[in-house]
Amino acid sequence: MTPVQPLGQSRTLVFLAYPHMGLLDLTGAQTVFWAATKAMVERGLPGYVMHTASLAGGLMPTAEGLSVDTLPLAQFDPATLDTLIVPGAPAIQQAMAANTDLVDWLRHASTQARRTASVCSGTFLLAQAGLLQGRRAVTHWAMCDMLKRGFPSIEVDMDAIFVQQGNVWTSAGVSAGIDLALALVEADCGRHVALQVARELVVFLKRPGGQAQFSQLLQAQTDDTAGFDALHLWIADNLSDSELTVERLAEQSRMSPRNFARVYKQKTGRTPAKAIELFRVEAARRLLEDSQRNIDQVAHLCGFGDEERMRYTFHRHLSISPRDYRARFSR
Repeated sequence: MTPVQPLGQSRTLVFLAYPHMGLLDLTGAQTVFWAATKAMVERGLPGYVMHTASLAGGLMPTAEGLSVDTLPLAQFDPATLDTLIVPGAPAIQQAMAANTDLVDWLRHASTQARRTASVCSGTFLLAQAGLLQGRRAVTHWAMCDMLKRGFPSIEVDMDAIFVQQGNVWTSAGVSAGIDLALALVEADCGRHVALQVARELVVFLKRPGGQAQFSQLLQAQTDDTAGFDALHLWIADNLSDSELTVERLAEQSRMSPRNFARVYKQKTGRTPAKAIELFRVEAARRLLEDSQRNIDQVAHLCGFGDEERMRYTFHRHLSISPRDYRARFSR
């Protein structure tokens, strides 16, 4: 892991603004750095100085209709900038076509700033600037195929929340910009500050370690499966019970076992047993990443029963053992 470099002086961040960018793409990450600056000041240390800038400056409309005041980019010397952050836009193809001058500025400035990052579909602007050739990157899951087609030299990671490749960082859809910003804060200021920020904002301190853009709970949360939302939450709270049988789940859903199994498969596309297995794998991954519990404890807490069964299940779903997963992805 790269050692933390304490802030000797304030780091200047510039968020690149353009018409009809995503509002949360911009403000989610900004809020993380604002909270990190508060935490650093409490420790008697300098934090971040943030600017939102566009080519000409002035009010910039977002996709949601709210306008953001911006400074002109000509006001900044790229060599003095720590981080450039590019938000995405719902209509990213139109944004690429309409902002070629901004992309040219980004291409030049990124060679002088310490690092460059994108939120959501902002990855396309980094790609258009030539910053991702031959590199791994991520964007919103719904736009991954479009990124592959438009920029075939990029290795598109369809699962990661964010990806770091040298001094270039990309993140997945919208709110993943918060995860990206937390990771940047952790790299700059240390884990304790990042945890303090995550607690203040009531979000998880997430990392890219194999975590998908959406969890099993989120994938299960669709119109067709709305009737099972309460069940899925109950499952997540009771994974340590190794006897989550069809009968138990049917009772919780107030259905007969036979009807429950049929309707559940019809609505979710998977059997109840397969769903339980996926929930257990996800819970185990989180514990392996974030806790110091030993492998056998994790296996029992997640309902696998023993380490051998969890190892077999991990190999089947992730092609890696729990021990190797922890060695690769935990902090």
